[in-house]
Formats: sequence, structure tokens, C-alpha cells
Amino acid sequence: MNNDLKKLLSAQFLTAMADNAILFVAVAMVMQGALEGDWYIPALQGCFLIAFVVLAPWVGTFADTTSKPRVLLLANIIKATGALMMIAGVEPLIAYAVVGIGAATYSPAKYGILPELSDNESSLMKSNSWIEGSTIVAILLGTVVGAKIADQSIFIALCFVLAMYLLSALITTFMSQLPAAHPKEKKGVLGSFKKTINTLMATPSIRFATLGVSLFWASAVSLRLIIIVWAPATLLLNSSEDISLLTLFIALGIAIGALLAPKLIPMHNLQRTRLAAYGLGLSVLALMMVDDLNAARGLLFIAGIFGGLFVVPINALLQDVGHKTVGSGHAVAVQHFFENIAMLLATGLYTWAVAMEVDSTTSMLFLGTLILLTTSIIALKLPKTS
Repeated sequence: MNNDLKKLLSAQFLTAMADNAILFVAVAMVMQGALEGDWYIPALQGCFLIAFVVLAPWVGTFADTTSKPRVLLLANIIKATGALMMIAGVEPLIAYAVVGIGAATYSPAKYGILPELSDNESSLMKSNSWIEGSTIVAILLGTVVGAKIADQSIFIALCFVLAMYLLSALITTFMSQLPAAHPKEKKGVLGSFKKTINTLMATPSIRFATLGVSLFWASAVSLRLIIIVWAPATLLLNSSEDISLLTLFIALGIAIGALLAPKLIPMHNLQRTRLAAYGLGLSVLALMMVDDLNAARGLLFIAGIFGGLFVVPINALLQDVGHKTVGSGHAVAVQHFFENIAMLLATGLYTWAVAMEVDSTTSMLFLGTLILLTTSIIALKLPKTS
């Protein structure tokens, strides 16, 4: 592992920890009565995601026509601005939307830089494995630590988030200032984005991988939101810290799955991801039938392992093909465009279900079955070679 990759992992760890801590700060605010309504958390998630869709044509181009470490620095500054706005008392929906702008800017550079730091497909898979594994550990710590601090003091929790963003930004200043991967675009950004989509979708493996990973993340965000309501109703958990500890098990599972993926599902055997999709779907369906805390933890852990096995090979494939054709930053932006459309649709559907007072178990059954079975169908159609 080269020094730049180590610095990237450190910066990504801190910014991912902050991204998830700030969400559970909002969960704590709802549970403490500072924010009202079960609809608020999915609405907050929607405000975060919308930037990935709206800004996709620009952030991919920006990542590929600018030194990526500089993009990471700017993105963290934007995220820190959102956290500062929340500290200052700005409406959380607006402040978290600013954090989302930073995240949308950050992602194409974070994933797009991996092919530039990797020598071959094998090292790219390993780099993705380390990124996904460390990100999940960061999510785990961010949700648990953020929720624990927020249960004691919302202000201190938000200051913790701000400090993480600023420290992540500082680390990126020590990375090598890599040259831009591509020259500045002469044609319009929207026209270039459309051409990028057409180029990528012309490759069967990329087409099916993009659809599959989009539906995977839609199922993941739906499950995460539903657990926030389902856990108090079914498992009788009554604090944001308790709920965040429950998510610890799916995070650990994803981290383990991500680390196992390079050995179990190399890119030339992409069709094996269908098995991971089946396992993920069955695990979540089984989760809907339990009301025991330990059983729920075990099923979330198993679901996480299958999720990590599913997403890492697909991410590596998209980056590799993108780096060789349209540019890795462009490819990641397109991937996130479709992923976040799927997540926004899932979040909107769940928000509507909450407004209609549909109980959490029914929501889990409906959304989990619909999205995860569709993910399995897409995975089944993945080509046998990449």
C-alpha cells in the first residue's frame, strides 16, 4: 500500500465517520423532541442524496479535470460548512443538504483516484476492499460515537463532526498533487455527461452492474431508515445509541464481506455476485420475522457480509472500465447518479408510507421484498465475463 493510499484511507475514514455521526445527531434530536415527526429522518436522508443526482454531470467532470486530492480538500470544506450551519441553528434539512453537496463532490474523486493509485486489476480490487472495509468501520464508529455523544449533548456532537471534517481536509493536503486525469471539457457538461452514460451503458457488464448496485444501495438506505423506526417498535430499543449499536452488526458484516470479496469474487467471475444478492435478500426477509435482539443482530451481520461481497467487485469493475474509457471520475459520477435516483425513490416511497401511518414491519416487508428481489433478478442477468 503506497503512502497516498494510506492518506486517502485516513481521510476517507474521518469524513465517513462524520457523515454518519451527523445523521444520528439528527436521530437524537428527533428522539429528544427537538425535531418532530417520524418523517423527518427519511426527509433528511433525501436532502442529502439529492445533490448526487442534480450535481452528477458536474462533479464527475470536476474530479477528472482537477487534481483529485484538491477535490477531496474542497469537498471536506463544503461538508464542514454544512456542519457549521447546523451548529449555528440553521434548519437541519438545509444544513444536511450542504453536507450532501460536499459528499457528492467527494465521491467521484475518492473512487476515481483508486485506478490512479493502483498498478493492475488485482491491486484495484484490494484498494476497493480497503476503502469499503475502512468506510464501514467508520460508519460503525460514526453512528455509535455520534449517537452516544448526541444523547448527552447535541452541540458537542456537532462540534465533533466539524472537527472530523476539518481533520480529513487537513490530511488531503499532504497527498501528492496528482495531475488532472483529463483535459478540460470543450463541449457542454450536460452533453458530455449524456455521452458518458451512453458509452458506459453500451458495455453489457457495466449496464447490469450499474442497475444492480443502484438497487442494492436503494435497499440498503431503505433498510437503514426502517430500522430506525422498527427497532423501537419490535425490539423495544429506546435511545439513538441503542439503535446505532444495532447497525453495528450490519456494518461489521459489510466490512468482512468487503475484505473477502477480492478472493471470493474476482472481476473475471462477476457472475458470482448473484449468489451474494440471493443471500442478502434471504437474510433481510428473515429479519422481518424476528423480534429477538440477538437474532436480529445475527441476521444483520449475515446480510452485511453478503452486501460487502456484492458491492466491492461491481465498484472495482465500474472504476476499471471507466478509467480506461471515459475517466474514472466520470464513471463514478454516473454510477452515483443512478444509485441515488434509486435511493431517492426508495426514500420517497418510505416517507410516503410513514405519512400514511404504515407500520414499520409492513414497510420492511414491502420495500425489502420489492427491492431485494429486483436486485437478485438484475444480478442473475450479469454477463459471465466482464
